[in-house]
Amino acid sequence: MKTQIKLSAAAIALVGAFGGMPSAFAAGEATNVIFFLGDGMGPTTVTASRIYKYGEAGQLTMETLKRTARIRTYSNDAQTTDSAPSMAAYMTGVKMNNEVLSMSADTKAYNGSTPYVTSAGDSTCPASGNGAAVTTLLELSKAAGKSVGAVTTTRVTHATPAATYAHICHRDGENDIAAQVVPGSSKYNAALGSGVDVLLGGGSKFFLPTAAGGKRTDGVDLTALLQTAGYTYVNTGTAFKALNPATTTKLVGLFNKDHLNYELDRAKTANKIDEPSLADMTETAIKILQKNGKGYFLMVEGGRIDHALHGTNAKRALEDTIAFDDAIKRALGVADLKNTLIVVTADHDHTMTFNGYAHKGNPILGKVTDIVKTTVQGKPVLATAADNKPYTTLVFGNGGGPRKAVRDDLTSVDTTADDYLQEVGVNLGSAGSETHGGGDVMLFSTGPGNAGFKGTMVNTKVFGLVKSALGL
Repeated sequence: MKTQIKLSAAAIALVGAFGGMPSAFAAGEATNVIFFLGDGMGPTTVTASRIYKYGEAGQLTMETLKRTARIRTYSNDAQTTDSAPSMAAYMTGVKMNNEVLSMSADTKAYNGSTPYVTSAGDSTCPASGNGAAVTTLLELSKAAGKSVGAVTTTRVTHATPAATYAHICHRDGENDIAAQVVPGSSKYNAALGSGVDVLLGGGSKFFLPTAAGGKRTDGVDLTALLQTAGYTYVNTGTAFKALNPATTTKLVGLFNKDHLNYELDRAKTANKIDEPSLADMTETAIKILQKNGKGYFLMVEGGRIDHALHGTNAKRALEDTIAFDDAIKRALGVADLKNTLIVVTADHDHTMTFNGYAHKGNPILGKVTDIVKTTVQGKPVLATAADNKPYTTLVFGNGGGPRKAVRDDLTSVDTTADDYLQEVGVNLGSAGSETHGGGDVMLFSTGPGNAGFKGTMVNTKVFGLVKSALGL
């Protein structure tokens, strides 16, 4: 007969400390969490961005964080996920179907072959019988009395930011998503309590009625409702820069009708683009949120990395990744790191990859060099494919847009130009664009509560680790 012995929690922790049993991670170590999401920022994008900015031996700020992990990103119904269920998995701990935002696993995005959404962005999701909302980290944080915010370079109603505060069966219902985040609207998400405290990005067209140049078919001006609810509302970088975070309590900034501009274009003075940088938005958000003694939860997305990759425009993807990394650096300099957990990851990979054996120091956006001939001759010598034409280091597994049956001779082509589009392996046609990749992505973390972020894990586990770190 075997005797069963029950150990107290204290005894289990003591045994675990000496290696006899695995000890649990302490809950509630962090007061704040800043969750950084580089949309589409797969390992190749991280490496290429590092070389682009700092060289092969350099280091991105995200790579200096204490812990690393690999994240599996498949969705409930697909090997290769889209941004909606992958970000929602981080925010809710639930695997859901592609296109679905923060809903239960049984939620369907399509009615047969037709999505539950109109071309105007209105939701036609069934009111019942098609899944249920699942609680997000932002909602849990708000319920615990913390301040909450979301910052992005995309529309604030786009999949990644929307996954933090909205629940809908199809991500394209952006009129509905906008209404869910605005107190006083008929579709307001009551789980947000007094509301998201900071919301910064683009997408004003889903907050404005058609009569005002927007997309809303219900005639409601959500920007007016926001101001009635006590929000400071700004729509230019100039107005944003003039804000005083010390006296601002609730802030919404919508700086473009659509997505914000790519960093490569925004940063050029000649373009006169009146939008704030991601780093500036991140700093202001932290300064507003950290005034709450109970802490805060902030999500920051570098969203246009994904869009440039879809367009097979590596240069803009790398520039936006560097801007995202600069936002991380800024946060590390502003946040109280003694009580703030920093998590940096991506929602999915893309099909961009490295080619050839170019010599060290060769421009990452350049053409591949033949390392043997370069070594022998003492100067870079271009490598050539079977057609005797050179090829670039960065290429994509697939892509859309106009493609030629016979490759161009790149010998005299400046492949580092802003608008150069990388070559692709599989031509998806003029109506298509490059797809996501299904590979694992990287995660970097530091701060209180980061001990569990290691090894290879499924994305839903990240939700539990962040939730535990905050003691929610």
